[in-house]
Amino acid sequence: MINYTDELRKHNLKATPQRLAISDALYINGHMSIEVLYELMLKKFNSISLATIYKNINLMMENSFIQEVKIPNAKSVYELTKTAHSHLVCDSCGEVEDVTIDLDAIIDEAKQISSFKIDKANLVLSGVCKNCQ
Repeated sequence: MINYTDELRKHNLKATPQRLAISDALYINGHMSIEVLYELMLKKFNSISLATIYKNINLMMENSFIQEVKIPNAKSVYELTKTAHSHLVCDSCGEVEDVTIDLDAIIDEAKQISSFKIDKANLVLSGVCKNCQ
C-alpha cells in the first residue's frame, strides 16, 4: 500500500483515514464509480455514509487529487490524477483503460473550425475490449 499522506497534503487536503482508503482503492482498482467505491469503503468503515464518499470525492476533485472521467451513456468513474491521457471504454463489460494520445492536433483542428477558445480536452473512445471480442 502506498502512503498518500504527503500527496494529499501537497494538494492541501488532510490525510484522513477515509481519504487514504479512497486513494488506495483508486490506485489498486484504477477507475471506479461512486457506488463501487462506496461498497468497498463500507468494508473498511462500516458506518461510512454515501454522503461522506461524495463529500470526499468532490473535495479531492476540487484540489486536483483525483479526476472524474465522464463516460457517455454511463455513470462517471474516478481516478487518481495523472499526466494527460484519454480513455478506452468497452461497450460490453464497461472496462475503462487509459491510453496516451496526443490531443494537440485534434484541439488545433477544433480551434480552426469553430470560434471556441478550448481550455481542456477529454477523449473517450468506445469499442470492445480484447476479453469481450
